[in-house]
Amino acid sequence: MAWVITSPPLLDRAEQRHPLTASDWTAKPDKLADWLHELDRKPGQLTEWLAQGNDRRLGRYYERLWQFALAHAPGVDLLGANLPLRTAAQTLGELDLLFRDDQGVHHLEVAVKYYLATGLPQLPDWLGPGGEDRLERKLSHFLGRQLPLSHTSEAQVLLKTLGIASIQSWFWMSGYLFYPPSGATPFPSCSTYHQRGLWQRFGELVPGDKRAWRLLPKHRWLAPAHRNDGHTLFDFSSEPHWPRLLVHFNEQGSEDRRLFWVPQSWPLPDNTSH
Repeated sequence: MAWVITSPPLLDRAEQRHPLTASDWTAKPDKLADWLHELDRKPGQLTEWLAQGNDRRLGRYYERLWQFALAHAPGVDLLGANLPLRTAAQTLGELDLLFRDDQGVHHLEVAVKYYLATGLPQLPDWLGPGGEDRLERKLSHFLGRQLPLSHTSEAQVLLKTLGIASIQSWFWMSGYLFYPPSGATPFPSCSTYHQRGLWQRFGELVPGDKRAWRLLPKHRWLAPAHRNDGHTLFDFSSEPHWPRLLVHFNEQGSEDRRLFWVPQSWPLPDNTSH
């Protein structure tokens, strides 16, 4: 939860807005810290909330964390989440988050993403680990498909039933960008403060001490890892069939680096399935 709320965005765009921009937690971060410490001491309510979701995908987990935060944030009134918009013939999509604060009513689309810079002219510059998702495509989907949903006639009917006359649409996307050892040109409008890691192909020199790297399961990709969490020691001698996310621990047992270890042929089509 702390990482979700405090991690920087991947991009710096005018259409982007932090969900807690107008919350008292932003003006008084000590109050946010107190709430997070209280969650550490008594996590039952959050644990129960997360257990209610049947969809175990990382993106849905990220959304549910935001739903919980907005439902408890002072100065924010969560009006709805994952609200479907349908016509008689089809489902147009859904509104991730609908909430009110001192700056108005907001429709917010959220996502957590992990993209690798290929650095190759014949391929898209920023790809998801599976090779199919693209940062450029995701941004276009936000701007051209998801944000306009709240201004469709179907959405206006829904908003009218909630007593909402006007609405502002935004997105918020956090995660990591991974660079090859040779470096890469940052994505246009990339945030200066985005979180980053490295990626390397099987057979290349492993940075640092191999014994300090551990495999990070996908459900643990969000927050920084700790050595005492019991992560699996990674075997660098076998070529992975799919990119694997690894974390490196410093002497204190805290995560200090992330690395995607990918097949030699990544991102060719034979490596785009999990």
